[in-house]
Formats: sequence, C-alpha cells, structure tokens
Amino acid sequence: MRILVTGAQGCIGAWVVKNLLERGLEVLIYDADPTPARLSLIAPAAQIREAAVETGRIEDGARLKALVKDGGITHIVHLAAVLMPFCQAQPAAGGMVNVIGTLNVFEAARDAGRAVRVVYASSSAVWGPEEAYGSGKLTEDDPLKPSTHYGVFKQANEGNARVFYLSSGISSVGLRPWTVYGVGRDRGLTADPTLAMRAVALGQPFRIRLTGHMDLQYVADVAESFVRCALDPLEGAHAFNLEGTVVAMDELIGILDRLRPGASRLIEAEGPQVPVAYRMDGTQLRAHVPGIAQTPLEDGIRETLDMFERLHRAGVIV
Repeated sequence: MRILVTGAQGCIGAWVVKNLLERGLEVLIYDADPTPARLSLIAPAAQIREAAVETGRIEDGARLKALVKDGGITHIVHLAAVLMPFCQAQPAAGGMVNVIGTLNVFEAARDAGRAVRVVYASSSAVWGPEEAYGSGKLTEDDPLKPSTHYGVFKQANEGNARVFYLSSGISSVGLRPWTVYGVGRDRGLTADPTLAMRAVALGQPFRIRLTGHMDLQYVADVAESFVRCALDPLEGAHAFNLEGTVVAMDELIGILDRLRPGASRLIEAEGPQVPVAYRMDGTQLRAHVPGIAQTPLEDGIRETLDMFERLHRAGVIV
C-alpha cells in the first residue's frame, strides 16, 4: 500500500500525513509548496522525513499520471484546492485547480494499471444558505444549492466521481467539511476561529470577521475521517457530510473565556454569516465507515490552545 496525498502541505493535508505516518504507512506528498511548514508544527522532523516528497501542481495531469502509475500508488487522498475567496475573485483559475485538478486525479487513478482508491475533499459549500432549507439537519438526500463558485466546483467533483465509478469502477469517497479548526489552519475566512484561538494563546487581540453560526470540526477528527475512508473497502462513489458541533461566534468567545479567563477581552466577532447551511447530519458517514471520531468541542479547543501555547513557549510562533 502506497498513499499519495495531494495538497499535503495544507492544514488537513498535514494532519492526514501525520496520521498515515503514525500508522506506519508509506506516504508520497504531492504539493506545489515544497516546505512542510504546517506539518512541522504538529509532527517531529524524524517522522516527517519518512514521507517521500514531490513538488508539482495538480493541474499537471501528465505529471500526476506518471507519479501514480510509476510510483506504485494504491490510494489517493486528494486535498489540493484553492479556497472560496479565490474562486469568487478568479473563477476560471479556481476551476482549473478545483475541477480540472480533480479530474486529473481520477484520470491518474483510471490509467494506473491497478485498482486505485480515491478519497477527496468536497465541501459543505455544496449546500446553499441556511434560508434555502427548512428546519432540521441536512442529509445527503437533500438538494444541493451552492451559492458560490467554490461550492459549484465541489458539486461538479462529486458528480464526476460518480461517473468515474460508473465508467471505470473507481471507488471514491468525498467528504464535506464545514469549519475545520486546529493548529495549522491559517487560511480562508473560516480560519478565523482558529486564528482567534492562536491569538488567545499568544495574549493578542483578534477580530473574527464572521458572525452567526458555524459547524466546528476538529482537524484531528477530520484527518482521521479521511484516512478511515481511504483504508475502508467501501465500494461505489459516495459523498458524505462531516458533522461537528454547531456554535455561534459569541458562544465560541464564551468558551475561550471559560478555558482562558480574560479571552473575551481580546476576541470579538463582526461580519456576515457564512452563506452555507450549517446543520449537517453525519449519520450516513458513521453508518458506512466505522470509527468516525468526534472530539467534544471544548476538548478540541483546549487541545488547540495547549498546542499553540507549547509552540509559543518554544519560540516557533510569536
């Protein structure tokens, strides 16, 4: 078994690589960025050196096919993407990465000459805004109504994954994260809850640029979900919700203040609600793939604060 992780230098990617290496599995990192900055925050250097590294872009289909075919790849965890603000500002460039890049991954799996399983990051952005739906949690049977280019791209990837299974027998799982938080999350609007935790650990003020509710999902749990879906023998083309804990931003500030008294004097929230429904139902994922983890929100925040404080004391973050 040899696992290719695209976008491995991102936040989820770093935690996925760490998880795989801790399991003793052979990992090939593929990313446009050769520097393991986020992985270095959460894993020791000796462990990081166990992973092979190739630098390149996900849009380079020929390179990707060669890596998969000649590199003995049996599983792909595909996380390479650009985020919502970039896709809104530059939809053509965003589509090249998020849609064409994903098609390249599936073509590489198809042309490998062996069975290759694909697990990829879809997104909760495939849903429309909260007001587009009725009451209750959203399941995978509810209609997708994305209101951003990013969400439309992710919906296209889910459809293409289904067609690759029908035409080529490639089994895949797409997971739909909402707001992922934890050490290493530092990009995108929904990184702000994590940046607020970092600021509390450093004793610095921070303004969360969003208000309203988010479904917060601890990055260690999200990484474990990707890995379990990659290693599980589930056949077919599936897309599953990831479910964490829904919390309003003022509630989050209250939790931070409870864990680190005085935090409410440092952190404030101001801005719009993210235009994505936040009441996810994760039942189908738990039913199909056993062992999906869900760390209680306060425990995940406490672990994140502890990690940031250790990194601060070590002089790694300032």
